[in-house]
Amino acid sequence: MTGAIEEPRRELEVVAHLLDRLAREDFAGDPRLGELQRQMSADGASGAAAIAALARLAEWLESRRNAIFAPFAFAWMWELHCSLAIERWRAVHGRQVAPWLDALAELEALASIAGYAYERPADPFPELVDEGPRLRGEELRHPLLPECVANSVDLGDPLRVLMISGSNMSGKSTLLRTVGINAVLALAGAPVRARRLELSPLAIGATMRVEDSLREASSRFYAELHRLRILMDRAQAGDPPLLFLLDEIFHGTNSHDRKIGAEAIIRALVEAGAIGLVTTHDLALAEAITDLGARAENVHFQDEVVDGRLVFDYRMRPGIVQRSNALALMRAVGLEV
Repeated sequence: MTGAIEEPRRELEVVAHLLDRLAREDFAGDPRLGELQRQMSADGASGAAAIAALARLAEWLESRRNAIFAPFAFAWMWELHCSLAIERWRAVHGRQVAPWLDALAELEALASIAGYAYERPADPFPELVDEGPRLRGEELRHPLLPECVANSVDLGDPLRVLMISGSNMSGKSTLLRTVGINAVLALAGAPVRARRLELSPLAIGATMRVEDSLREASSRFYAELHRLRILMDRAQAGDPPLLFLLDEIFHGTNSHDRKIGAEAIIRALVEAGAIGLVTTHDLALAEAITDLGARAENVHFQDEVVDGRLVFDYRMRPGIVQRSNALALMRAVGLEV
């Protein structure tokens, strides 16, 4: 059996099977799961039975394409009868479909988180606090890196911003990803890759992987400006406070404009009650944030040359980085500089 309805019919059968399987589970010990289970059979109608019935109607409609049955289908106006039956189904169950699928989606998300937690028994669950903004992570690691160096981050009151400088490939962007993904996992209710993570409810925003677009006639710098405008609006909304992750802020413009613009953006985010991390290669910008006093701190990653090779330890250190490795990397790939 082929045709435009075949794939949707199969998807309906999968949904019906999942709804039926979940409807038969015993969730008496968990109020939220019990509520979702009841939502899948609201108004006395079984979501599983109704979706299965719709799948059968779709199968009957598709049968008109069968070469043997096609003449009979034409004579009996099979397509009209099936279409009317589907319309009657919609009139009865149409308003209930969204709650059924919402409940199924939430249960699927919870099952995914439970599976993630089961596979990582050593990872702790986060500690959620009401007072914020707050993010205190001890020995944070990236969940997708089996072997990685742990770093700790403590943001809240009074420290609101970490300005991260450092050489190329030293781990600046990876730290932002580490903080961001662990915050997302924590707020979703999953365990985190850390020795301990304490945080308050946060909205998370980032300027990572910002790209230009020929279709939208947008440069990388202009796309970053739009992203920052969105983050600023979220920060000013303030409920919940924003955790911002700004990677190589304004690196697409000259150092003079970058310093003025980035300093103003960071100050505005801090004044709006946000917390976050910013990476930069611009040492003048790193020095400029000292005007924020105790609300900002400089940290860095560095490398060293061992036997003519660049070696990174990926450990975060206090202060502004004191050297760059860009020329060494150019020479390493054969460029004469």
